[in-house]
Amino acid sequence: MDDFARSRAAEWIEHARAEYDSMLPSFRAVGLAGLSMGGALAAIIAANAPRLPALVLLAPYVGMPRSLAVAARLHRLWGPFVGQFKAQNDLSIHDPEERAKNLAYGVTTASAIRQLLEVTRTARKALRSITAPTLILQSWNDNRVSRKIARYAYSKIPANEKRLTFVERGGHIITVDHDREFVAAVVRDWFASHIQ
Repeated sequence: MDDFARSRAAEWIEHARAEYDSMLPSFRAVGLAGLSMGGALAAIIAANAPRLPALVLLAPYVGMPRSLAVAARLHRLWGPFVGQFKAQNDLSIHDPEERAKNLAYGVTTASAIRQLLEVTRTARKALRSITAPTLILQSWNDNRVSRKIARYAYSKIPANEKRLTFVERGGHIITVDHDREFVAAVVRDWFASHIQ
């Protein structure tokens, strides 16, 4: 967590972009998928990836609740007094067995929240430049990314082919929650239909 707290949004974006770029020479086609902040990073990369055949955004964190955004902007005022604090929420994974297996740190820092806000802002701007066929998958009961944010992302992406699908059961981490089999099948089908 100390290393994570010292890292910056620009580093996260550049690392993700470098990983994507490193795969391009080795494969005929490379699709992108990302969950939560990974979805925001995928959107940023997709905005400047003209050869991208398919994009999947799973509960993309492209909008921060207003109160959290204010706290992020004021992180220097309160962060030194708080240090690491609990960030995990039982509503992120509804399936109790999967929740017990979760490997997340369960804590964050004020600085990390500030950097997440930067990723979010960059991703929101990037949405307007995404032309790859895009699938957005979102839980109806997501506790981190609202339906409104998912609809906003969908409306801003100018891709000729795009789809927004909601799942009924589960929280934010839809890849392991109750609808995980459905999510995996839809993602697999999206990539299979767009990458030969």
